Amino acid sequence: MASRSATACLLVSGGLDSGFLLQQLLRQRIRVLPLYLRCGFRWEAAELYWLRCFLRAVRTPRLAPLRVVELPVRSIYGNHWSLSGRRVPSAGSPDDAVYLPGRNVLLVGCAAVVCARQRIPTIALGVLRGNPFGDASPRVLDEFARVLTHALGHSLRVLTPLIRSRKTTLIRRAAGLPLELTFSCLQPKWWVLGEQMPSRPL
Repeated sequence: MASRSATACLLVSGGLDSGFLLQQLLRQRIRVLPLYLRCGFRWEAAELYWLRCFLRAVRTPRLAPLRVVELPVRSIYGNHWSLSGRRVPSAGSPDDAVYLPGRNVLLVGCAAVVCARQRIPTIALGVLRGNPFGDASPRVLDEFARVLTHALGHSLRVLTPLIRSRKTTLIRRAAGLPLELTFSCLQPKWWVLGEQMPSRPL
């Protein structure tokens, strides 16, 4: 069995990015704890449905059971489109329109507490090249990891191994990955307004 030093907490969404990164970590014989934060966004039922399908398809002894953490953001986000379903951006909307405020700060901060309690040294995110949001930049995440290390008394690093890759590159390299079980938020309007939702969660 892999040692704790060869264990990573992977923030997962069920999308191609985190699915590809999961495959890469498992191929490196790293034990992976998949972590999903449920914030109350309108698409989460679909996201969790496909995530569980994907994890079941790639299961291995090195893949720990999915950990779901409740972190509701309604009191922070207010009437944001991700919660209200009003004025939902589409695939052609500018980056600012689809921004979820402080999303990666919340993800990494919560993951850090989970890691500190389980003595896991590494948090991994499937951030891709061209991500325009400040809280997804390696510089910010490196600094945040140092702050969290001091705050929690537990040595942490935040890795973004896909930061030089684009989604098209991942698709070309995803041999053996069940892409049909990944969830895409490229058209958020479909999911937020309740279209194409699975009949029931797993």
